Amino acid sequence: MSAPSVDICICTYRRPYLAETLASVAKIATNGARVRVIVSDNDTTPSAGSMVAALAADFPFPIHYVHSPASNISIARNACLDAAEADFIAFVDDDELVTEHWLTALLAAAEAENADVVLGPVEAIYGEDAPQWMVAGDFHSTLPVYVDGHIRTGYTCNALIRWVAPFKSLRFDLALGRSGGEDTQFFYALTGMGGSIAFAPEALVTEIVPPNRAAMGWLMQRRFRAGQTHGTHLSQGVVANVKAAAIAGSKAAFCGGMTVLTLFSPSRWRKNLLRGALHVGVIGGIFGAKQANLYGQSTEGSQSHA
Repeated sequence: MSAPSVDICICTYRRPYLAETLASVAKIATNGARVRVIVSDNDTTPSAGSMVAALAADFPFPIHYVHSPASNISIARNACLDAAEADFIAFVDDDELVTEHWLTALLAAAEAENADVVLGPVEAIYGEDAPQWMVAGDFHSTLPVYVDGHIRTGYTCNALIRWVAPFKSLRFDLALGRSGGEDTQFFYALTGMGGSIAFAPEALVTEIVPPNRAAMGWLMQRRFRAGQTHGTHLSQGVVANVKAAAIAGSKAAFCGGMTVLTLFSPSRWRKNLLRGALHVGVIGGIFGAKQANLYGQSTEGSQSHA
């Protein structure tokens, strides 16, 4: 078989760290894969254009820059999908660093498991000012969630997608482009089409946790919103919704009790409280509660995985 082609997609919004992300991509092993990088600039003006042009001159792979305004991550992600021409597309965030064998590990897992999507781990790097409970509990690193032995949805902070029909018809929901959850919904739709998702633990990327996210309030908002996204997926009719909401309510109550019982541990009680927030969010999503806009409001956090 000929070596596959891969379009590496990076959405950005007023984040100078993009230069560091691209520098890490420049160092990846490819094992012969034909690589192109797509940078999708979600700012109202093409603010990243000059930086990308300067880096492209000496970059080891072609860089395709697209201006995709504005302040809605789904617009930026869809611009990547529209520009993609390769056998596979890979997504990473503009605040991450990929490791040398990141891409080859993703491609190897896709071939070994005949997977339509491969997810890799995201390791959070905490600053010196991050609370000790957050570092000890590692609240920001990202791994896939298994349900009955299968991964049913995913994230775009470290993902490889086999870009073939029928998946080429998929797009990210613009209505979720500022609240988050657009990637969760995208991968639910992909698995709903019969797509399979695998995990490549060696396909590591790292992400620095900025000060504005090193707080319990931010984690609570994000976990509640994640629950809403999952609840929307569960919503199937009055009877089913009441049953699902009752289950989520009982789980939230259990987590509340565990929060009290684990107050002796700064990390454990917070983890239990966050689980409770997730289940409360599920109830809101089941019944159509509007999601808050968490992204696109500042230079610090607009383009994050959901």
